[in-house]
Amino acid sequence: MGGTAVVVGGGIGGLAAAIGLRRIGWEVRVVERAPVLQDAGAGISLAANGLRALDELGVGEAVRSAARGQYSGGTRTPAGGWLTRMDGALLEEAVGTPIVGIPRATLHRLLREALPPDALPIGFDAGSVRQTAPGTVRVEDGRGEALEADLVVAADGIGSRIRSGLFPAHPGPVHSGSTVLRALTEETVDLRTDFELTWGRGAEFGHIAFRDGRAEWHAVLSLPAGTRFPDPLAELRRRFHDWHDPIPALLDATRPDAVLHHDIGELRTPLPSYAVGRIALLGDAAHAMTPHLGQGACQALEDAVTLAAALATAPTTDVALARYDAERRPRSQAVARAARQAGRMGQQLSHPVAVTLRNTAMRLTPSRAATRMILRHHAWTPPRLR
Repeated sequence: MGGTAVVVGGGIGGLAAAIGLRRIGWEVRVVERAPVLQDAGAGISLAANGLRALDELGVGEAVRSAARGQYSGGTRTPAGGWLTRMDGALLEEAVGTPIVGIPRATLHRLLREALPPDALPIGFDAGSVRQTAPGTVRVEDGRGEALEADLVVAADGIGSRIRSGLFPAHPGPVHSGSTVLRALTEETVDLRTDFELTWGRGAEFGHIAFRDGRAEWHAVLSLPAGTRFPDPLAELRRRFHDWHDPIPALLDATRPDAVLHHDIGELRTPLPSYAVGRIALLGDAAHAMTPHLGQGACQALEDAVTLAAALATAPTTDVALARYDAERRPRSQAVARAARQAGRMGQQLSHPVAVTLRNTAMRLTPSRAATRMILRHHAWTPPRLR
């Protein structure tokens, strides 16, 4: 079964969906409102489920070559004590691959390069998406331009206008209670671990080491939505000046204008369906989650492969979309709930007694038990596209 598709949104999920659809013989166009597709963003960790999805899309080898495996590190206290140690080799033995760290811009570029240039219209603001006839969807922008296709994939992010149009009674995204500041270092940093998280009271600082010696760092703070700082880097130096190394060094290796600041939102109320007519919702448009499990991009990649596989094997597009919804909604919404809980027990925890109890429990948890908990989300086998 082949057809035509318009993917709305040129982020990781949208590009992955386009690659998957092209691999099963569909004609695809990705429309993006931005006038230029820029390689922006900080860093990202990809677990086994995300890497296996990329393998099925044909870009896994390129991503692994550009990424750095996360074999060492773990979770620490602000004073530097270890709560848990990462055993990347044990995880690799269990699922066949370590978690890897890669600049988001590099991942985005590798996905974009897997598509022909004419499949990537930019400056097209998909303001209206509607069914015009049985089996036909029309996508219009604000200037009167329009595209028609057999399928529209809504990969337009947490603020998805397509989702709002399909589910007008849904409350939409809400503030999670946290805000994140992140950046890539301009200089190389002497790091002794591949990945770390440090949990304080209502605050988290983490880093991901990259292959070229630079690193991504992020600081997550429990703050009201809209909180902003005149000098974000100076504010972080004030808050984290007495936290363990290499946190001060990471901040010192960063340009002030490189710091990105975003409130963390989520779709706390689950959607009743990821498919309406010939429109499929994917990634953050379907299940925006907090970043506390590092699964947002991985779940979008799972969506992309599952959608393509359903369309490749189902007798009709309608049957394929029903299958996609049935397979993806329970898993992705369960991961979103787990991510929310991880944040409440991790970065957002602030009461001193509760923090002490959590830290004690983490120190007493055996490494293999911790690995089994991780495998609940990482151990996913993709459907075959070829």
